[in-house]
Formats: sequence, C-alpha cells, structure tokens
Amino acid sequence: MTTRPMDTAQELAAFLRSRREGLDPGRLGLPSHRRPRRTPGLRREEVAELAGVSTDYVIRLEQGRGLRPSAEVLAALARALRLNPSERDYLFDLAGRRRPGTTGGPTASAAPSLTRLVGDLSPLPAMLLDHRYDILAWNPEMERLLPGFETEPQSRRNAMWLCLLHPEMRGFYADREQVLRDGIAHLRAAWAAHPQDGELSALIAEFATQDEDFARLWSEREVGVNGRGRKVLRHPVVGTITVDFEVLLPLQDPELRLLVYRPADDKSRRSLDRLYAR
Repeated sequence: MTTRPMDTAQELAAFLRSRREGLDPGRLGLPSHRRPRRTPGLRREEVAELAGVSTDYVIRLEQGRGLRPSAEVLAALARALRLNPSERDYLFDLAGRRRPGTTGGPTASAAPSLTRLVGDLSPLPAMLLDHRYDILAWNPEMERLLPGFETEPQSRRNAMWLCLLHPEMRGFYADREQVLRDGIAHLRAAWAAHPQDGELSALIAEFATQDEDFARLWSEREVGVNGRGRKVLRHPVVGTITVDFEVLLPLQDPELRLLVYRPADDKSRRSLDRLYAR
C-alpha cells in the first residue's frame, strides 16, 4: 500500500486551527465584552495580537496558502497558542524549520552494538524501535511476552500494527485507549519530522482505514512522546502483569528508541518468571 507524503501546509493550517479552537479565552484573561463568540476558542485576531503578527497573516496560515513563517514567528505563535514542547517541535517540523538541537534526519538502522545490547538486557523484556514503530531487534523475553509476535513476518513486526490489528493483541493492554493515544501522538510527531517518508504515510493510511479508534484519535492531533510510565498487560497464559517502562534514545542513533519493561511488583515478577520458564 502506498500513499502520497503529507501536505505540510494543510496540516500546519489544521493544527493551528485545532489549537486555537482548543483555548479558553477566559483562562487567558482576554476581555469578554467583545461580540458574542459563535465558535469555541480564540478568534484569529486574538491569536494575531498575542503573537504580534497581523490577523491577515494568521488567516493565510490557517488557509494553508503555503507560507513559510520564520523561526521567530513560529516561536511567537507557539507562545500565543500555549503549545507544549512536543507541540512546538511539531509546529517547527511542519514549517520546515526544526529547532536546533532536535532530531529529524533519515531513518537509522540498528547498529550491531545496539542489537547486542537488547539481548544483554535479558531477563528484562526489551526491543529496539525506529520512528515508524518498526521493531528492529528484540530479546527472547519480549518475544514471549507479546502474544503471537513470533508468528508474524518481519513486515508486520511493527508495534502499532500489532496493537491495532493483530487479533491476539486486541485485549492485551488493560488501558488500550491510553496506549493508542501515546502511540499515535508519537507517530504524528514522527510524521512531521519525516514528511517524505512514504512508508510511514502508508502505515498511517492503513491504520486510519482499518481501525476506527485510530482514525478517531488521529483526528485529535495530539503530539508527544511518552518516555516513561506503567502498563497493565493481560497475558493469555499467565494473566495480569503490571510493568514499568522506559524509552531510551541512543546518542548516536537518536531516531531509534530502546524500550525496556520491568515488573512493577512481586506478583508481576513471578508471572514473568513462569512465562519465561515455559
């Protein structure tokens, strides 16, 4: 399946509109005596005033007319719209002006040393992912933990594909909604950082057409990378397992992600030990 690369001008327009409409004028201290608001959020002229640009400029940006705002204008818009750091990065990526010190180069392959590191992390389940969530390396513990993983061809060993479309994984995460939100927020950031990546665009198109939850959450335009947290897993063999996870970025390969699970309690540790002993 193939699809065209993203239209960054149209996505920039949609993103600005969504963030403007999501702001509460009252919480920003804006006067309420102006004409009644017919739509939620800020008016374009209010964003323009907060950012120090013309209203016409904001209108043209939101109409996707292909403008190339400067880094200074982008920073002002980010402040006006109260964007968080991940959303600011996304805005700069869409405008083709990624901020200094951030990543966004071509996809990296797994260095042999990283592949060995994944194996050395046993008995902790670990795997190495690229920006598309393709699984580049994994250890035996992670393979045992993910239901049906070992039966899938390499082309389907993608963490988001497994979560969304593998039948054995549908009920694997107790809070599937949050797992999907986190994954989609990462994919959207990766999509903006790699606008010419046809494989990534094709994956997103496949997910959106085959899974209603993905399509719904993708339309909300959340952006970010969750690098630490806790998940409750419903394993078909050993039952409920609670794990803490860490996502680590190799300094020399910042496009890659090393995901490591640790049992969050003694019960989960015993469950994992039983699983590995089978």
